Amino acid sequence: MAHDDRAKMIPRRTPESAAMSANVKRAMTITAVLNRLTYNDADEVRALFSELIGKKVDDSFLLIPPFYTTGGPDITIGRNVFVNQNCTFYDLGGLDIADDVMIGPNVSLITSGHPVEPSQRRAGVTAKPIVIERNVWIAAGAIIIGGVTVGENSVVAAGSVVTKTVPPNTLVGGNPARIIRSIAD
Repeated sequence: MAHDDRAKMIPRRTPESAAMSANVKRAMTITAVLNRLTYNDADEVRALFSELIGKKVDDSFLLIPPFYTTGGPDITIGRNVFVNQNCTFYDLGGLDIADDVMIGPNVSLITSGHPVEPSQRRAGVTAKPIVIERNVWIAAGAIIIGGVTVGENSVVAAGSVVTKTVPPNTLVGGNPARIIRSIAD
């Protein structure tokens, strides 16, 4: 974490930590309402998701509940984005999702964690951003961790765990995810 200028650490028992906890409570309140909605309630889902992230999402945005997050304000969503059911977005490090992205069911985008060293593990929360570029498909059950960019037109295969940046026009899969092949039209 120390070598990545996009990384941040939020120590316990600080004003920043208290703000983070308040934001989690706010997100849980909003998602509890959102998760009572159905596929047929798309306009209401968009309205609640807009409230969650603090900016209006495009009318082309579609999310199928349930959905889980620890924040909301650090999420940016493009146009024509589809998020299938049971996804989890931990956005403390920043989560930028570009236009035309498809996110399958049970996908987890996790920007935060804890220090690896046992003596530091409970000292606070670490966070790095995730960037999902235009026209990416993240298939069912994939996990993407902080510090990763998924390049334009790429596909993350079902069940993959992405720990490193994915080049544009690439299919990756596995745990940890590795390049399977290049993608071209």
